[in-house]
Amino acid sequence: MPHPKTAEKMMNSAGPIERALLPRLVHITEAAAIAAAYQMGRGDKMFADHVAVEAMRRMLNSLDMKGVIKIGEGERDEAPMLYIGEELGTGKGDILVDIAVDPLEGTNLASDGVPGAISVMAMSEPGGLFNGPDIYMDKIVVGPDVVRYEKNNPSEKIDLDAPVANNLQIVSKALRRSIDEIIVVILDRTRHQQKIKEIREAGARVKLITDGDLMPGIATSIRGSGVHVVMGTGGSGEAVLTAAAVKILGGNILARLVLPTVANGESKEIIAREMKEMIPRLRTMGIKENNMNDVLDINKLAPGKDVIFSATGITPGQLLREANLFGGGDARIHSISMGSSGVVQLTDTIYICDKEKTPIYL
Repeated sequence: MPHPKTAEKMMNSAGPIERALLPRLVHITEAAAIAAAYQMGRGDKMFADHVAVEAMRRMLNSLDMKGVIKIGEGERDEAPMLYIGEELGTGKGDILVDIAVDPLEGTNLASDGVPGAISVMAMSEPGGLFNGPDIYMDKIVVGPDVVRYEKNNPSEKIDLDAPVANNLQIVSKALRRSIDEIIVVILDRTRHQQKIKEIREAGARVKLITDGDLMPGIATSIRGSGVHVVMGTGGSGEAVLTAAAVKILGGNILARLVLPTVANGESKEIIAREMKEMIPRLRTMGIKENNMNDVLDINKLAPGKDVIFSATGITPGQLLREANLFGGGDARIHSISMGSSGVVQLTDTIYICDKEKTPIYL
């Protein structure tokens, strides 16, 4: 009887970026997470973000690669480190990568000691990650069961412009659950009041979060997570990072760029002023004004063939446990990492600085 070689085939299908950098990627998010964890609950979100950025930048610059930040802390004028367009790595070797980073996703969560803060990043071959401005995206995220249902029922597809009830009907059928069993995660924002009302009127349940819709988006593609859909307007960077992970896991995301003034219902004058200010940035990224309403799916947000992703918990979260610090630099942390080959790793890592004093417990 022939012996299956499924794992070997997956490992051998890994691209050059996954082979060379995925093992190191998790070390990068772990370094940033541990740095931020020391500032957890101290009430200074700017400093917590700063130390996470510094740690991530140092680690990235130790890699033999030529990397460019496509999703970062903001434009160069606004962010001294890990800004969009920044070049990272030693420059050695022939590995070229685009990078999406958020050294501390959930700055408020970390500074207040609230669940949901993580350190996260993704890489791909050049052109493999959407290069967009640091504004909002209206999005909907679903898991692989919904993707499979759409393939089998071409006339029924999740649509960013469809009524909430229509999309929830599709999710309900795909998951073989009644709508009252569906849980929708959405940011607790004034701009979402109408959408929250529509979700509840459709019969689904709402889970409000104060910050950090990235990991709930990924959770839609993991059975048993208790998250079935993510909806609403959030950060564009988070949408790209979500897309990188969800693509590997078989889910989907639909998203559209939205100006913050539009999302928050500002006056026409204020919207026009923001658009005028935004146009030069959009053009440098290859986005025309009339493309702002384009719907971006997972293959536009993360078109890469060799995509890798890593996230590490800082405070307790949907999928990841919190970072535990034991003094003297010792730490125990929980991460998820994955690559386009389909290999997904959940790692429980202990960093021991003093091997004589620090015992390891199961």
